[in-house]
Amino acid sequence: MLDIRMIRENGQLVKEKLLSKNVDADIEGLLELDARWRKVNQEADELKHHRNRVSEEINRRKKAKEEASEMILSMREVGAKIKLLDSEISELSQSIQNKLLFFPNIPAESTPVGNSEADNLEIRRSCETLPDFDFPLKNHLELGEALGLFDFGRGAKISGSNFPLYLGRGAKLERSLINFMLDLHTGEHGYTEVFPPFLSNRASTTATGQLPKLADDMYYVSGDELYLIPTAEVPVTNIHREEILSLEQIPTKYAAFSACFRREAGSYGKDTRGLQRLHQFNKVELVHFAH
Repeated sequence: MLDIRMIRENGQLVKEKLLSKNVDADIEGLLELDARWRKVNQEADELKHHRNRVSEEINRRKKAKEEASEMILSMREVGAKIKLLDSEISELSQSIQNKLLFFPNIPAESTPVGNSEADNLEIRRSCETLPDFDFPLKNHLELGEALGLFDFGRGAKISGSNFPLYLGRGAKLERSLINFMLDLHTGEHGYTEVFPPFLSNRASTTATGQLPKLADDMYYVSGDELYLIPTAEVPVTNIHREEILSLEQIPTKYAAFSACFRREAGSYGKDTRGLQRLHQFNKVELVHFAH
């Protein structure tokens, strides 16, 4: 989440940077809410300070058997006003938070700006020319089905479209790749293996930025108010949510396998056939907490 203080000081720059990502952020509306929040907060603080001073005087008068009824009555009015201000502060804070949750990160200066794939910059090529073959080429979907590695038809029968059923050597290959990644990073790169829950609560899913922006792309268990995780990044990043790590504790590195669940609404067509844009897929996530 972007820091509101940074937006206060660089509102126009933030707006321009977000526009480069095709995000028309309501910076003006946010700053209006923020200005109102600061004003109301100051009013509430001043009234609370005044109430504290008057309360001390009321206590002194009571001990001295002096008249304090008018002061007590006025403090009731002050207390009622403070209650209203605190309620407004809470509402303003929530409105500010809700707006900030929809703002993406600001791109780096070196990030090229573009509106479509036509604006992409070519950085390098893995090979200049493709090799020639003396047989018809098959994509991964055709090869996988021909070799009996997975079966999308039966997967759809069980769960619906975009749920593959891995079979035989396909299932073994999937498991082997998962084990390879976990063994490599825990054995050679200093990562600690984590096997996280596959469901996360609202606080955790909000903390990693999935909510509220990506709510429509997630599977939700309404009775328990839990979300099927779209990536192990959600539970693993939340391991240290609301914690302060000491310098001695970082860097801390985690490697986690999980199934991932995404609705991928509207992701259909020839460019998404096969093991792409699946509703369920497996992934090994690497999370690095660093200074």
